[in-house]
Amino acid sequence: MPLSYTNRQFPQTRLRRMRTPSFSRRLMAETQLSADDLIYPVFILDGANRREIIHSMSGIERLSIDLLLKETEELMRLNIPAIALFPVIDPAKKSLFAEESYQSNGLVQRAVHELKKSFPEMGVITDIALDPYTVHGQDGIIDEKGYVLNDATTDILVKQALSHAEAGADMVAPSDMMDGRIGAIRRALEKNGFINTGILAYSAKYASSFYGPFREAVGSANALGKGNKFSYQMDPRNVDEALHEIALDLQEGADIVMIKPGMPYLDVVRRVKELFHAPTFVYQVSGEYAMLKAAGQLGWLDEKAAVMESLISIKRAGADAILTYFAKTVAGWLKDE
Repeated sequence: MPLSYTNRQFPQTRLRRMRTPSFSRRLMAETQLSADDLIYPVFILDGANRREIIHSMSGIERLSIDLLLKETEELMRLNIPAIALFPVIDPAKKSLFAEESYQSNGLVQRAVHELKKSFPEMGVITDIALDPYTVHGQDGIIDEKGYVLNDATTDILVKQALSHAEAGADMVAPSDMMDGRIGAIRRALEKNGFINTGILAYSAKYASSFYGPFREAVGSANALGKGNKFSYQMDPRNVDEALHEIALDLQEGADIVMIKPGMPYLDVVRRVKELFHAPTFVYQVSGEYAMLKAAGQLGWLDEKAAVMESLISIKRAGADAILTYFAKTVAGWLKDE
């Protein structure tokens, strides 16, 4: 029997009323997360039956191509629509001019070919950047003072993008932040008949402190040393500049724009989505993964609850899809539900 209260004033609108039962919370949820929103970044290396632990990213490994194919079988079962490939290059193949980046028999090119042969329906996104291939760990060609040369770098990026398209990549993802590289890559793809190869532009890639584990994973941390990427990656203090970058990339032919990192830049995500209404992806980067994973393992956070909340917050800010190292785990959780 309902409780009876007299001589008191109560609110006519009780928002808690609909938050109390689980069924109404489900019906009223404004933001939904599904496997369709997830892209799984994978680190690949040469050889056969090779699996290497990444110490700063618990649960994430570098895989040879044969093991990548086995991993993709599981991703298919979990309904994850796409993977993003990041190569770990033998130091002997690194150089000042990153020639290995555009070889037709290179690691990424071979991985793409095998993936599309075995799993044609899996979306394959490839990283277009030179830092895994340079002896100095910068994302481009440098002059005698160590400055990254924009146009010389763009010429190499175009060759790299074409080699990935020829191998069968569904989407190339320039992550270097060189000026004008989206337009140059789009023109080259069109000229060579790759009219349906998408461009996922890292349009607002910030010079973030959250990339440390990734640089260990791809083997560029030691090469970079105490160097930085401030002359081409974005200043974390700036938002209007990000909007300018995104406007230019869309004008130059980008199909999708991306903001990186994720949670520290949700204000940027919201402004980008509201202003441009373009497909917008977010990269929940290695440092974000490492923090959540470590806190969960130490019992400081409920890992599942915190991970889901972090991804939902990215979706709520306006992301259409998320690159996350939690993709496989989260897809499993969602499938179990």
